[in-house]
Amino acid sequence: MNLTPADSTLSVAPNNRAASDRPASRNSDSPPKSDPNGQSAGVASVTLLINKLAEYLTPSDMKKVKEAYRFSDEMHLGQIRKSGEPYISHPIAVAEICADWKLDAQAIMAALLHDVMEDQDVTKDELIERFGAPVAALVDGLSKLDKIEFQSQIEAQAENFRKMLLAMARDVRVILVKLADRLHNMRTLDFMSPEKKRRIARETMEVYVPIAHRLGLNNIYRELQDLSFSHLYPVRYRTLSKAVKAARGNRREVVSKIMESVKTTLAATGIQAQVYGREKTLYGIYRKMRNKHLSFSQVLDVYGFRIVVDSFANCYVALGTLHALYKPMPGKFKDYIAIPKMNGYQSLHTTLIGPYGTPVEFQIRTQEMHRVAEAGVAAHWLYKDEEAGLTDLQQRTHAWLQSLLDIQKQTGDSAEFLEHVKVDLFPDSVYVFTPKSKIIALPRGATVLDFAYTIHTDIGDQAIAAKINHEPAALRSELRNGDIVEITTAPSSRPSPNWLTFVRTGKARSAIRHHLRTVNLSESTELGKRLLAQALSALHIGPLLADPLAEKLLNESSAKSLDELYADIGVGKRMATLVARHIRGLIESESGMPLPDVDADAPGKLDPVTISGNEGVSVQLAPCCQPIPGDTIIGQLKRDQGISVHAIDCDFAKRQRLKEPDRWIELVWGADLNRRFDCRLKILVRNEKGVLARVAAEIGESDANITYVGMDDDKDTLMKLLRFTVQVEDRVHLARLMRNVRKIPGVTRILRERA
Repeated sequence: MNLTPADSTLSVAPNNRAASDRPASRNSDSPPKSDPNGQSAGVASVTLLINKLAEYLTPSDMKKVKEAYRFSDEMHLGQIRKSGEPYISHPIAVAEICADWKLDAQAIMAALLHDVMEDQDVTKDELIERFGAPVAALVDGLSKLDKIEFQSQIEAQAENFRKMLLAMARDVRVILVKLADRLHNMRTLDFMSPEKKRRIARETMEVYVPIAHRLGLNNIYRELQDLSFSHLYPVRYRTLSKAVKAARGNRREVVSKIMESVKTTLAATGIQAQVYGREKTLYGIYRKMRNKHLSFSQVLDVYGFRIVVDSFANCYVALGTLHALYKPMPGKFKDYIAIPKMNGYQSLHTTLIGPYGTPVEFQIRTQEMHRVAEAGVAAHWLYKDEEAGLTDLQQRTHAWLQSLLDIQKQTGDSAEFLEHVKVDLFPDSVYVFTPKSKIIALPRGATVLDFAYTIHTDIGDQAIAAKINHEPAALRSELRNGDIVEITTAPSSRPSPNWLTFVRTGKARSAIRHHLRTVNLSESTELGKRLLAQALSALHIGPLLADPLAEKLLNESSAKSLDELYADIGVGKRMATLVARHIRGLIESESGMPLPDVDADAPGKLDPVTISGNEGVSVQLAPCCQPIPGDTIIGQLKRDQGISVHAIDCDFAKRQRLKEPDRWIELVWGADLNRRFDCRLKILVRNEKGVLARVAAEIGESDANITYVGMDDDKDTLMKLLRFTVQVEDRVHLARLMRNVRKIPGVTRILRERA
């Protein structure tokens, strides 16, 4: 980029438009600083960026980047960051970080332009005309959705992340530029208010840190962690920083001795190696202290060593050499070369007992492994459509990004999408095998069913049984490293609502919810229609019909049809009372006259909804209190799950009603209940021979079915506590059963158990 001297440093001065006429950026709340002559102060240099780009971009690419730089300069002219620097310094810094990864000209241009749509009202069409569609698409993926009105800040944030992640799924450069943007913002966060610092730091820790880890961008991952830690817990950060500096001086002799011994030993073995000393990040030390309840003095492995060798084979030779030099700690060896991490990371990890009995961790890798370990997907950033030409790391990244698109297709809204993606960003992993020895990486805690959905959605939907290491296993069985998993399917099998209680991955959760929503749409629609009719009745309004009023309601609620609106109410996405009040407002607006006031003593009070217990997944009996006919019941409208039925005296229900009173409605049992209901019983008995058999026989004689039985493990006590789950018709049936059991010799007490 052959810039003139005037181009290489940028002086910020007012342009034809007043700076105050432009929307302020998120970091430019304060007015521009001016000199006595009225000119804005501040200088931003692009010299470093030019030098970095000149190393690998062609002259034609440099010319395009220069044009993007000048356009961004013009758009941001007069705009000042809270630090007092000209705003253009931020896009330049973001572009510099991207240049360190050797990203192409389009990505560098997007980095320079990433705020012009959001802050300066530049349209996507303008960017397409000036810089081409690929650059405009990148900038659009990086821009927030400020022009759309959302019901809450949380919903707006979720939708922004959804848009960014989907843009990332189509082009990984979006997230690389976004991470560079977030890194520079975190580096300059000191000028924000404490509250804003904490909010941005928390957002960074929850979303951007896991994404950086998932893509293998370890340098950024570690720096973002430490920066977030410093703003979330500033006192802890400063205290720990002082302790590490003090320890650094105290342990310098130990580190130097180990370094010299390792270099000498490897050289004597004929291995060409670079040996680096490395220090754990402050957040890594803090997390270890917190998770293991240790003081700083108890964290011995603050320092470690990285050994970079010249070949794959020498990684293992170096490992043997080190084990001969120092004794290895049992159970502290991990081979991430044979089985790489989900983000492509490869290294040998071993912990040895060094001089003076200090544990020391060593990481052994090749130069190529080291490059990927530090830069992750950015080390092979070129994004290709042909999967055949991708490296193993690119294939893993491509598969994960594609899964984001799959989740989006099956997900109801932005908040749910973000929830699923956050689950998949969980850093720990387990590695299991298919029967054909293909390695599948899953989040820690994943179950057999998660494995089935990872292979294919249809396999997950139709799963009925499984084998782990050739032994029968339940679908909810948690997987461990090295397990060989085999799934048995049946075309007639369908997902159960209960599956949502134990699946771990976002893909599995979204697929199950999508199926339940689709299959049970008619149930949810009918329930929603009943709830809305009752809410309208409470406001003295008749049923909603398909007329111009309904059309206006659909337009304002973004629903495609009345059935979709009813279904959203039925699954708890929308509140019937709020929709009814909206309709009342529309009626008053259309007529120009207020409707009669609702009874002040019972504002919005609904008639009870009748429950039969056979409604399917749109109505579920709460497991905490397990209500049965005869219990006074109340319903909780749960998002995407319909109504959860609780007994009126349920402790959980009481607590939740205080938090979200608008999500609760009165329920009554229907007259025709042709099914049985689960109920938990606790029975205290004398520890004598045959008592369990007598109790079980009496439950059967009382026409109740036993679905679970358990007892306490203490064999030496005089009394034993038996736990049963039985199926009964109603409270009358349960009372008769309990009277019969109470008469059995050896039974001292029986009561109904509730969580």
